[in-house]
Amino acid sequence: TSWSGCTDVEARSAEHPLLADRHLLLGVALVENAVARTGSDDRQVVALHCVSLDGGRDRLRLVSKPVQTDVALIGAGIMSATLGALLRRLEPNTTITVVERLEQAGAESSDAWNNAGTGHAGLCELFYTPEKAVRVNEQFQVTRQFWAYAVANGLLGQPRDFVHPVPHVSFVHGADGVDYLRRRHQALAGNPLFAGTEFITDFNEFAARLPAMAAGRSPDVPVALDWAPHGTDVDFGSLTRQLIDYGVRHGSTVHYGHEVRTVSRESDGSWTLRLVERRTGETRRLNARFVFVGAGGASLGLLQRAGIPEVRGLGGFPIGGVFLRCGAAALTAAHRAKVYGAPAPGAPSTTAAHLDARTVGGVPWLLFGPFAGWSPKFLKRGRISDLPRSVRRDNVASLLRAGIAERELVGYLLGQLRRTHGSRVEALREFLPDADDADWQEIRAGQRVQVIRGGRLEFDTTIVHAADGSIAGLLGASPGASTAVPAMLDVLNRCFVGKFDAWLPTLTEMVPSLGTGLSEEPALFEQVWEWGSRTLELGH
Repeated sequence: TSWSGCTDVEARSAEHPLLADRHLLLGVALVENAVARTGSDDRQVVALHCVSLDGGRDRLRLVSKPVQTDVALIGAGIMSATLGALLRRLEPNTTITVVERLEQAGAESSDAWNNAGTGHAGLCELFYTPEKAVRVNEQFQVTRQFWAYAVANGLLGQPRDFVHPVPHVSFVHGADGVDYLRRRHQALAGNPLFAGTEFITDFNEFAARLPAMAAGRSPDVPVALDWAPHGTDVDFGSLTRQLIDYGVRHGSTVHYGHEVRTVSRESDGSWTLRLVERRTGETRRLNARFVFVGAGGASLGLLQRAGIPEVRGLGGFPIGGVFLRCGAAALTAAHRAKVYGAPAPGAPSTTAAHLDARTVGGVPWLLFGPFAGWSPKFLKRGRISDLPRSVRRDNVASLLRAGIAERELVGYLLGQLRRTHGSRVEALREFLPDADDADWQEIRAGQRVQVIRGGRLEFDTTIVHAADGSIAGLLGASPGASTAVPAMLDVLNRCFVGKFDAWLPTLTEMVPSLGTGLSEEPALFEQVWEWGSRTLELGH
């Protein structure tokens, strides 16, 4: 009987921690027979029951040798897709395996309808301080350059399949709001990354640019816009799938419909992942020298299971989202901008209302929201047990302190959960005074899991990695997908210390401004901006 590919026999019994020798001998004989009967070495697990000599029932599992890969990427979202594409260009011979619990890439948080599709560049988000707006814009310029490189070098197809030009606009009304927006505009206007933005208070100009928002609005109420003509609308789902497909064309392996159940450290420093095919329940193992956890809200639980000390004390709080969506041709033609307002009092900053022009699958849409929802699930298609299972002895105190400190947030969420369709459309009328309930339908967006650290709720993204760089993961939400490239470059820098310097020439081909603050180099910014606009067909 062949034992090819087998490394160990696990013996488990309700009565005996280890089988006595006579039981093991009987068990080995029966396992050998079972392997022979299967006639196949590609079975991941052979399990059987044998009756021990004293009548106890023992379960023997024959566990196959794990499949080896250099890099394992958990989750086929925009982060893993970006990291996989970068590594494929840097190390063409590296073996890369992607594990995704759903049946296609980019189907959770990266999906076009699970986010607003804003290419966040700090151009319109009033909940960003001027300093954060500059930082996010610098990060988005890195992402934009990589996308241009990817199109020029065949990693991505036609730009219009994933990115469209659309103005990004800040909107306020009332005298106090106008004064605030004027001061904010002045604070950013001198930065070359914000050149070309316009501050508009004339109602006729407002009506000419945003006719749907002006209709039914009294010209006696002051309004103001901070208009950035060079924004983008991004279908991150399409972008993700293209990057994953590029990897597959060049040797990467993807296991769709598989969920990672355990992440275990081996004595040689590598990691073994136990995967379960969700449809059949079949188990397999994967061993990797480096693991990246880009599983959205599920990343926290996977990093906790890995047991790295860097994740101790961290908790997560899930926040869902509901949007109103409209496809009426008259409305989509009358509003072609992403318009952001200010957050409501007591609301999380990331819930600032915005009215977005979207293009999904070549079709124009309008999207308004987000309205907060709540579920204990950490993924849109997650489990009710996600939140309680994330509570550990090392983070429970922090979670309780955050619950006490965020009483206003809790009150806000409760109020949001009581909203009806009519009340949501009423909120929309702050942007579109003539909005008709019948034109808008509700859609549920993706789940976001905000990091809780030290008793505080954080609204940002966080990279967590083991001290030896063998495993890393990304936690948090905003600004998320728009800064995927600088985030994954950061992962490479932290986790591939011995290789990063040698990679710099290739990385600089991908991102010409790498390591340079474009705010301080206006000539270089102009150069890479024009190249990116031309390659991505953005017409800026």
